[in-house]
Amino acid sequence: MDDITRDSRYGLDDAVFTLAPEGLGSAQSALGRTRLRTFITLRWLAVAGQTAAVLFVAFVMGFEVPLALCLAIIAASAWLNVFLAFAFQSQRLTRGWEASLQLAFDTLQLAALITVTGGLSNPFLLLLLAPVTVAALSVSQARATMIAALALASAAAMSLFTMPLPWAGGEVISLPPLFQWGQFTALAVGVVFFSLSAVRVSQDEARLVRALDAASVVMAREQKLSALGAMSAMTTHELGTPLATIHLVSKELLSEIGPDHPHFEDVNLIAEQADRCRAILATIREAREATDIVHALMPLDALVEESAAPFKGLGVELVVRAGPGERGEPKAPVLNRSPEILHALGAFIENAVSFADTRVTAVASWTDDQILITITDDGPGFAAEVMPKLGEPYVSQRSEAQLGGGDMGLGFFIAKTLIERTGGRIATRNRTPPKRGAVVQALWPRAALEASKLA
Repeated sequence: MDDITRDSRYGLDDAVFTLAPEGLGSAQSALGRTRLRTFITLRWLAVAGQTAAVLFVAFVMGFEVPLALCLAIIAASAWLNVFLAFAFQSQRLTRGWEASLQLAFDTLQLAALITVTGGLSNPFLLLLLAPVTVAALSVSQARATMIAALALASAAAMSLFTMPLPWAGGEVISLPPLFQWGQFTALAVGVVFFSLSAVRVSQDEARLVRALDAASVVMAREQKLSALGAMSAMTTHELGTPLATIHLVSKELLSEIGPDHPHFEDVNLIAEQADRCRAILATIREAREATDIVHALMPLDALVEESAAPFKGLGVELVVRAGPGERGEPKAPVLNRSPEILHALGAFIENAVSFADTRVTAVASWTDDQILITITDDGPGFAAEVMPKLGEPYVSQRSEAQLGGGDMGLGFFIAKTLIERTGGRIATRNRTPPKRGAVVQALWPRAALEASKLA
């Protein structure tokens, strides 16, 4: 068990399942959209901050400030907020173009306020980073780039037209052009850095949201299948008694009326169909998939066998073994049948089968306090360029040609999430040369899975 490490670095393909388009549509449509209330709140904070700064400079510090002009520019933002609050519901999600127009207004409003208070000489010039950063987080990359370009263009225009920097006693302060262009350069560097950082963070968050949504879809399907199995078990139990009664009565009628009776064939048909229904219910009752997930218990080796069953006979030898680890008891621990573990192990096994040359091995082992499942194949192993990013959503081991362009690289992310939800963890590696292939291991504390300890 020394092969288990803390870093989960493995990329699995998404061939384990196919998500319905509507499964992710709602999440994708909401990503990158912000409530109108958020923009209004941020703008009120800006109005309060700008007003406080202007009044402080004018009345506390005693600087000569074009007070009426500054307050008029600030009032434009306040009036916009009033209009938006009355015209639209504050809880609605803004469309991309609506958010872009509001952020463009905020950029121009702030640039105008800075222009009349010193322009490139004003130390508050760097506040132009605020609407640019918000744009990078809330609108598309193209629109965020337009907002960033607007901020830089507004700052550049300040070199052509600007009012003096407010100063005590009406004194005119003229800073060297080199300092002013240094301010502009600092703003440009900040705009580029914060925009790129915010866009990257926003994209990563959006990808994670979609990946978690996909995991939720998979779990919902697994739970639905489990519920159907429980319903099937209940149905077979409830229908067994009335069918037995129908079968018994029809047989008694057949023995009494004889073959020459005009209703003999009808009664005989009822008896035959009752027999057929009983046979169908017996088949359902015996099927493992029809057991109640809440109460079903199964040995560890049976759980691995069930996970591997759909992938046998696919042109690759699939070997499933179970045995205790060092000083472990020979009898396999009994577990609650978990749809999460079944799906995750099935995903790992399917990936191994798809890359193996001739053989895939799934081995279950256990000790007094741990349960370990190891899946090994004899394929090419994990690609070196993928290894640093293995375990992240949307990272796939297969090439685009193999995937046919439809893979989302979520298979392992979902399987890993399901394993972790059951208290386990995943470790992966390539086999030591000269052996070829990949190794995936899932490790749980025994107490997290064993049925007797969960009861």
